[in-house]
Amino acid sequence: MIVITGATGALGGATVEHLLKCLSADQIGVSVRDVAKAQQFADRGVRVRRGSYDDPAALRDSFEGAEQILLVSQNDPGGDGISLHRNAIEAAVAEGTQRILYTSHQNARGDSPFAPSHEHAATEALLAESGVAWTSLRNGFYAHSLDWLLGPWQQTGVITAPADGPVSWTDRADAAEAAAIILTGQHPVDGPVTLTARRAVTFDDIATTAAELTGRDITRVVIDDEQWLADRIAAGTPEQMAHLLLWFFHAARHGHFSETDPLLAELLHREPRTVADLLTDRINTRVPNTM
Repeated sequence: MIVITGATGALGGATVEHLLKCLSADQIGVSVRDVAKAQQFADRGVRVRRGSYDDPAALRDSFEGAEQILLVSQNDPGGDGISLHRNAIEAAVAEGTQRILYTSHQNARGDSPFAPSHEHAATEALLAESGVAWTSLRNGFYAHSLDWLLGPWQQTGVITAPADGPVSWTDRADAAEAAAIILTGQHPVDGPVTLTARRAVTFDDIATTAAELTGRDITRVVIDDEQWLADRIAAGTPEQMAHLLLWFFHAARHGHFSETDPLLAELLHREPRTVADLLTDRINTRVPNTM
């Protein structure tokens, strides 16, 4: 059995959907905090059990019989991710899981200006010490984050943000599909692997692409870090989240998200989605670019 945590979220849920295309439902389980939200999977024969990273006993029950487990990293900026992930790893080991997959982040390292990177690096260390086979999916920075970072460019014609650097923006749905491919043994991998789009781009590049797609002048304006932070908080972004987004810019400037790798395309047997694809979607649907 393959068990997916966080299956009511976008990444975990999409991974389950891909698994259902090639496995029978009774080979799939999900570990979720609220089983009612996973009813769609239960109705299709997927085993649904309650499991929360802060409840080791519930985790063990939800991991029962799992040969492989996908641990979707916790996403609470205020949570103690290392302790929560340790609970999940220990529960998986206790239940005799043969392989743990973990959704990490590209260039996971303890000295990154981007704080979540420390959590991912520490979790990878826990996996390496667990005694169980493991795979760390170092996914590229998810492209939908641009909805928060670019600002209301469609309305203003201006992308106003701090100085940045090249980022290999990666589609979350592509990452979910790749996780399912690895889980089903179509392309087994060990240890940390990097899954990114083919090209890393800057906000200047994005402004150029947006202009080409819209036929309008789209201007990139660099703003002081502290001014951007103050403006974000004044606009209603929670202070902790605003600081997290600013850390992204600090790390990007130092090239922490510039790495690209062909593995994602190899797994998908097609080219991964690009920033141009994302912008096209947003232009067509008029999704707001504010958080």
